[in-house]
Amino acid sequence: MSDCVFCRIIAGEVAAHVVLDVPEAVAFLDARPVFKGHTLVVPRAHHETLTDLPPAEIGPFFAVVQRIAGAVESGLDAAGTFVAMNNRVSQSVPHLHAHVVPRNRKDGLRGFFWPRQRYESDAEQADYARRLAKALEPAQGR
Repeated sequence: MSDCVFCRIIAGEVAAHVVLDVPEAVAFLDARPVFKGHTLVVPRAHHETLTDLPPAEIGPFFAVVQRIAGAVESGLDAAGTFVAMNNRVSQSVPHLHAHVVPRNRKDGLRGFFWPRQRYESDAEQADYARRLAKALEPAQGR
């Protein structure tokens, strides 16, 4: 869809810090992260919500989400991750996407209040994307 920013990122028409680009999905850093390294995983084909994703694509999509969660932990030394998805309500872009947010104890995240941050520079954001992509390298051949 030409008016969907995520479709435009997938097509390479809008710049993003991509950490993984595979046939099932594309993962890139959230421009307004809850915590630095907050990554969005989107299916390559445009589907607005989880209920719109064809059943055959659910497993492969969530396998990518699982890989990104592992990369966030290992690549960013996070104690864990918060994985979330909105469907219509609070969905800022109407293209299915899973949030994978790095978590650490006492990081200040409480309930569903998500304070947003900004990267200090494009270079810092690129460094986070590089670290996550590097953490995915051993898993590339799986």
